[in-house]
Amino acid sequence: MLVLHRAERSTTLASALGDVLATPLSDPFAREVVAVPAKGVERWLTQRLSTALGARPGVGDGVAANIDFPSPTRLVDECLAAATGVSADDDPWNPSRVLWALLGVVDDCLSEPWCAVLAKHLGHGLPDRDPDDHRPGRRYATASHLTDLFRSYAAQRPAMLVDWAGGRDTDGAGGPLDDDLLWQAELWRRLREKIGSPAPAERLDSACARLRAEPDLVELPARLSLFGPTRLATDQIAVLAALAVNRDVHLWLPHPSPTMWSSLSTADSVLARADDPTALSVAHPLLSSLARDVRELESRLTRLDVDDLHHEGPAPRDSLLGCLQADVRDDRAPALAECTADTSVQVHACHGPARQVEVLRECLLHLFEDDPTLEPRDVLVMCPDVESYAPLIRAAFGQDVLGHPGHRLRVRLADRALHQTNPVLAVVSTLLELADARVTASQVLDLSAAAPVRRRFRFGDDDLERIREWATATGARWGIGPRQRAAFGLGDFPQNTFTTALDRILLGAAADESDGEWLALALPLDDVDSNDIDLTGRLAEFVDRLDVALRGLGGPQSVADWSSALTRALDLLVDVSAADTWQLAQARRELGSAMEHGGDAVLRLSDVRAMLATRLAGRPTRANFRTGELTVCTMVPMRSVPHRVVVLLGLDDEVFPRGVSVDGDDVLARNPLLGERDPRSEDRQLLLDAVMSASEKLLLFYTGADPVTGMSRPPAIPLSELLDAVAATVGSDALPGIVTRHPLQPFDARNFRPEHPFSFDRAALAGARAAQHPPEPEPAFLPAPLVPPPLGDVDLADLIAFLVHPTQAFLRQRLGLRVPDVDEDLADALEVSPDPLARWDLGQRMLVARLTGVELADFRAAEWRRGTLPPFKLGESVLGGIEHAVESLVAVSGSVHVGRAETVDVDVDLGSGRRLTGTVGGVHGSVIATTTYSKLGPKHRLAAWAQLLAVAASDNETEWTAVTTGRGAYSRPAWRSTLTAPENALEELVRLVELRDLGLHAPLPIATGASAAYAERRHGGSSMEDAIEAARKEWSSDFGDSRDRHITYVYGSSPGIDVLGDAVTIENYARQLWAPLLAAETLAQP
Repeated sequence: MLVLHRAERSTTLASALGDVLATPLSDPFAREVVAVPAKGVERWLTQRLSTALGARPGVGDGVAANIDFPSPTRLVDECLAAATGVSADDDPWNPSRVLWALLGVVDDCLSEPWCAVLAKHLGHGLPDRDPDDHRPGRRYATASHLTDLFRSYAAQRPAMLVDWAGGRDTDGAGGPLDDDLLWQAELWRRLREKIGSPAPAERLDSACARLRAEPDLVELPARLSLFGPTRLATDQIAVLAALAVNRDVHLWLPHPSPTMWSSLSTADSVLARADDPTALSVAHPLLSSLARDVRELESRLTRLDVDDLHHEGPAPRDSLLGCLQADVRDDRAPALAECTADTSVQVHACHGPARQVEVLRECLLHLFEDDPTLEPRDVLVMCPDVESYAPLIRAAFGQDVLGHPGHRLRVRLADRALHQTNPVLAVVSTLLELADARVTASQVLDLSAAAPVRRRFRFGDDDLERIREWATATGARWGIGPRQRAAFGLGDFPQNTFTTALDRILLGAAADESDGEWLALALPLDDVDSNDIDLTGRLAEFVDRLDVALRGLGGPQSVADWSSALTRALDLLVDVSAADTWQLAQARRELGSAMEHGGDAVLRLSDVRAMLATRLAGRPTRANFRTGELTVCTMVPMRSVPHRVVVLLGLDDEVFPRGVSVDGDDVLARNPLLGERDPRSEDRQLLLDAVMSASEKLLLFYTGADPVTGMSRPPAIPLSELLDAVAATVGSDALPGIVTRHPLQPFDARNFRPEHPFSFDRAALAGARAAQHPPEPEPAFLPAPLVPPPLGDVDLADLIAFLVHPTQAFLRQRLGLRVPDVDEDLADALEVSPDPLARWDLGQRMLVARLTGVELADFRAAEWRRGTLPPFKLGESVLGGIEHAVESLVAVSGSVHVGRAETVDVDVDLGSGRRLTGTVGGVHGSVIATTTYSKLGPKHRLAAWAQLLAVAASDNETEWTAVTTGRGAYSRPAWRSTLTAPENALEELVRLVELRDLGLHAPLPIATGASAAYAERRHGGSSMEDAIEAARKEWSSDFGDSRDRHITYVYGSSPGIDVLGDAVTIENYARQLWAPLLAAETLAQP
């Protein structure tokens, strides 16, 4: 007997199911069978039944045991297997076997005329096919899609496949198959011929007949149940009806409206969805727009001999939500004045997904605060796209960082993709992406940071940072080596690959660059010390193993070879702790299952990606539901499970319902019949189920405004329909109290209105309070000068650092503070045109090498091995342009760089027990010669001045000079500063030391460029006004002092020159620093 149980709420059905199961089966060892649509329903039902089965009255101390909870698909498949004598594992029509058989059929038939559609889609037989044509990579994905279509046909329209097997090309609904789909019928017949046995659709009628005639074929109890379906496929209904001939089959159907059921039970039966008039036969708009699935299920079930039972449940609460549920239950058109607006239905319009999650957190905290009996397990959050919202939810909940009470809520995310929850599978996905990719530096570093890889090669945080530094220093950009790079036409350019970079690192462990030697294509890397030897070996092993793994993932090879290659890649690259061995076991199991029946089939890389993408997609698991924590899941597993609070997150337009494009290959979509699957109808039914399953509160969230432009956005259409029903219930004037439009920022003052503060975020409250007041001026960097440091000896290098950048020297030498430069992302592309800083680095290296006697050819050879040059002629062009400028500097500097450069030690008695010590390099006789590839600037002249004073004060018997040469402004090839040591060198040196002493109390109002421009103008006879204007222009130039990170750190962003003080102050310090230097300097073109 087929018994249909209906109720508006699943709790009512669960109680009735408990009453049925309370009557024991005749066999005490027989297992009860209750088929459920999802794992979440299984756990909820188990917990619910445990309070009833075997429980003492009013105590709820029962036990739910010896109950099997298969899915409806598994139940039906097992029954068909028993009736046909072919187990699911041995059935050649098992989907995992059909796919591989279909793949072979497609390969065999692509040249036949009837298969022209597939051949064109797969790019078969086209002359002069572009090697970059991606169509051959669709092969596995296409076979998988067709397998899914054939499986859908077998479940939902088996009569069509029976006709195809008999040579009749029909659509299974009494009409001919469309001409553009005829190839599918022939393909299916070829598939059936290859498999060599009747398909499940052909076996369905005979199997059902055997189930009716021989009930003992299946090992099922005399009573079984199917709980919570809203749609049943044709083969499922047929099998259940056959089982019901000799068993009690109970269908437990959550149905929103007994009134609608009664009114539609007498409707004329139709076959096609287009002929179904039931949407116009109901009164409530939500039943018309959202309840197609249950209306069609009713139409199909009422054709059967079924015992229909309706179980009365408790009346809905006296609230807006209860009123809405009551109207749906009674199929009554909404009417005004029956209820008033309240907080039982809340719609929140936010600026984007991140803001939705923030608002959700605040709403939940209000609910928990208002009702102490409400617990996280009483709240269900459903979301159409869990993967997109998962990181946002992780950030908003579960981590007590800023003291927000919402961070203490424990959240359980369900239905995550396997590669998101299993790091080993994430590595597999990454390797498949890298197999034909360029393998960039950032991709390799990201892979090395993956937990299983880190453990395999013992990479710590410091190790990863060191590897990143090496990747930058060695110029590693992309490509493991020349072999892998050859696929992109650059096999003849080995520079900037990881192989070359590793050679540099390994050679750097034994030599350094200063020797001017190289080995093969490797120039030693200076930045490798003895403490790095172990890391160097581990990095080399990692890159070598990665290369081996990626070689094994090359193109077309058999399924067995793919399985071996992926398994070997895991052996080479990953390791897990004892507690995480499940990760590796699951990865091997998934790979084995995916390729189990592949046999000798040949797959491309794109085929394997498509195959594993399906295996690694999100799926519900029993362990993630009903754990006592706040559950966040997709909108399928828990849709009909009642909760006190139900939240629907992300109901954005064009996201919900699912934007499924029309599949032109789907025969069923051309003229769908009643009960056939429609994803958009499923999503609409999900929304209605959610409305009916919420017992106290229903919270709906959507993006109501663009987070960037602020432009208003509409809600998803089903949500708009729900709002229309609410408006018809309480009146449009009440909607503003139901739909809350939240501000963009959490620190907006509207979130903290005294009469009803919305946010619990104390940090945001502080921000809102601050925003209510005019911006306060930034406090001075130092309210008052620091206490003078003890006067001790002075290092010449510290003095020079102070003179060339007083503010930076104060931060570093007095405060011990380093202001970091902008940390640029690791470069992944080969240089085509080096930036100005890279050109300067190259020019300076070339200049230093040429001045020390290195031949140009030797330098070029070393520079190519360094990996700083663009490929081929581009690099030659860069070298050629820089060589011209360098040779010009070498030509004019040869007269001062005579002989071998010496280093002079200086030790000067400054008086008062203080001394200045240091070394001065580049000394040629009595000349301190410095040549730089930079344009000659103030910092070079100041450094030379300090060095000159130091050596002159140490040796006042020699007539010392300092000659500093650099590139000139306005296209001058060279410009030179010649400084002659003054007779009072010691006095001038002491004055500079005293200026530094003063500059360690507080930042001095000296900016190197601006002070030089001012002093030079005044030295040339200009007025103070003209000098200030010149200083201001230099200060504000593109590379001026105002853009220096140390200046902005002390004085704030975009400071004006006035922060240094008035004109008198600028004059005073500029003269102290520059006047003696200018008096001793000659500037000219050499």
